Amino acid sequence: MSAIGEVISTTRRARGLTQQQLAELSGVTQAALSRYENDLRDPDAEHLALIASALGVTPAYVERAGRARGGVAIDAHMRRRATAAPGVWRKLEARLNVYRWHLSQLSEEVDLNATTYVPPIDPAEADPSTAARLVRAQWKMPVGPVRQLTNWLEAAGCVVIREDFGTARVDGLSQWIEDHPVILLNAIAPPDRARLTLAHELGHLVLHNPPVAPEQDVEQEANEFAGEFLMPTETIRPSLRNLRAERLIGLKREYGVSMQAIVERAYRAGYLSTVERTRLYKMLSARGWRTKEPGSDEIPAELPQLPAAIGRSLSSSGLSPDEIATIAGFATSHDNTIFAAPGLRAV
Repeated sequence: MSAIGEVISTTRRARGLTQQQLAELSGVTQAALSRYENDLRDPDAEHLALIASALGVTPAYVERAGRARGGVAIDAHMRRRATAAPGVWRKLEARLNVYRWHLSQLSEEVDLNATTYVPPIDPAEADPSTAARLVRAQWKMPVGPVRQLTNWLEAAGCVVIREDFGTARVDGLSQWIEDHPVILLNAIAPPDRARLTLAHELGHLVLHNPPVAPEQDVEQEANEFAGEFLMPTETIRPSLRNLRAERLIGLKREYGVSMQAIVERAYRAGYLSTVERTRLYKMLSARGWRTKEPGSDEIPAELPQLPAAIGRSLSSSGLSPDEIATIAGFATSHDNTIFAAPGLRAV
């Protein structure tokens, strides 16, 4: 028996639906839906079509995802706060899996070429900072601050999807989709925090392909990778000594990261003592900068371009919006929230 039930339940959670709500939308009894979701029985063609339509996907999407290698990828790499409600991040994990399946189905029909790639690096062979320098060297990035990080990621075949999570307690999450990495990014995060999240998730994608050793502190490794990737020691070192408020603001503008990230960079690199770090954080708190930093509006938001570019490419080949949606596994063009370029919706 295939894992169709797993696909149905995951897609349902991603849509924010209860089992009863999906039963009502599809016209399938909740008892039957429960059997399908628990893989006690596969739905026949009629019931599969009803359920898929209610979920905004095609029956082929459900069947192909049910046969996909690895099934549901749980425990996605996720940058979240400890206070994030389990229901919220589980829904986001489900959404990431759904996007993974849509992209996997699209890649069966479309060749997704990239000029570079995200290299997997074993942390046992290179520490996170070294790994960050290796990736920058492989991508032939200029020395110093990273401009337009999203563009670099997309050039390496990474699909970045930006959407409102409805909470500020989760910043982003990532998974590999066979040969293609995907990052789901919270659209309500300020640009400086979003850039750090992108670099953090890139660190996970580079360093933490399964299996991950139990003793690994994967979050700290991703933080160290992100710090070196966005603020290379070679160029930022002279500026990390004797940090003051004015210098923090200038470095934020230069490197496109938060002042708190710069403080942590200096501390982890050994240029700040614990006492000095505490002093800086007290200063930031006294000025109200721990919750809202100045200068964030001067950092341009980085908007993903690749998903819409894929939609435009498919459209230019003569495909209609609904045909594009079908290829990606969406029921209609109105359900296609990823690969639809502006102006390509059917009416």
